[in-house]
Amino acid sequence: MVEPGLTGGRLDGIGVYTRALMRHLPASGCEVAPYSWPRPRQPGAGISIGQPFPQSFEAATLVDLVTPGAHRVHMPADIFHVTDYRVVRMDCPVVASLHDALPIKHPEWCNPRLRTLKNWLQAKAARKADHVIALSHFAIEELVDCFGIDERRVSVVPCGVDEEWLTPPEPQAMAATLASYGLQPGYFLFVGTLQPRKNVGRLLEAYLALPQPLRRERGLVVVGAPGARSEELVAALQAARAAGENVVWLDRLTDHGQLRHLYAGAGVFVFPSLYEGYGIPVLEAFASQVPVVASNTTSLPEVAGDAALLVDPLSRGELADAMRTLATDSVARTRCIAAGRARAEQLTWQNTARLTADVYRAVLSQ
Repeated sequence: MVEPGLTGGRLDGIGVYTRALMRHLPASGCEVAPYSWPRPRQPGAGISIGQPFPQSFEAATLVDLVTPGAHRVHMPADIFHVTDYRVVRMDCPVVASLHDALPIKHPEWCNPRLRTLKNWLQAKAARKADHVIALSHFAIEELVDCFGIDERRVSVVPCGVDEEWLTPPEPQAMAATLASYGLQPGYFLFVGTLQPRKNVGRLLEAYLALPQPLRRERGLVVVGAPGARSEELVAALQAARAAGENVVWLDRLTDHGQLRHLYAGAGVFVFPSLYEGYGIPVLEAFASQVPVVASNTTSLPEVAGDAALLVDPLSRGELADAMRTLATDSVARTRCIAAGRARAEQLTWQNTARLTADVYRAVLSQ
């Protein structure tokens, strides 16, 4: 039995990853039973589902710290898979997916509330896992440096995309979604939580630097809820809109089908993030047959391969040039669309689940 840990709240990258494993692990021979740390339930509060633990993560961690090595949470499972950083000792092997070392590597981009305490707890928790899954080779060095993890206990298992994304959505349904938001196909698209490391402010600057006829023809659509330290960006998006720019910010989109429609209706997907442990939206754009501009930093070159135009995310000029190229150069568009499609076909959630199940079996055989 495998039991992925679940996080509450909005469905972010970790939530997408957890939901995908829950759906696809059974086909790889794993019986899955979800557990979640108890927290107040709210309507539409993500995927905090399954049987709750009898105590909170904070309480379990305190017991762990007071009685190191002596106390272990009892779990009726062969192995327990934690899909975020909430690791405590259990009486069965624990596998932890550690997505990145962002809070320790770049604390300036994270919520400052209790940051030092949280980072200390994360580092201690990460070392309690019997085995660690990293989502990219890029992440390994940071997990070793920041969490003190033994590299011999780390396996790389890339994220994926659902095979349904490889099939174009029904045209009428897509047209209805775009019409409901007042969108014309062909826009520049960004998807992700608004926070400093996502670099959306520079994306907005690059867009506004494009020739006005191109901006009239192709709007900028930003899909994502505001995150920590996003006040300045939110103000910039609102100011651009108030100035008559062709900019749309969708901050409350939660419908999976509508998200697919927005990808499929895009002309160019732009992902200028300064730091990613993986970057699932890039794969979603590839699967949707949309050409991609992405950063040449952290894990993104590993994820994109040669299927995207990679740029320095700190250069507004490079970003704007790449956006213009994929909007106007049919040869570049065709090449990126074909290469992206091939990349998405390789990196499916079915593949992720199969490799994850292999990790479970290797841990159990030790």
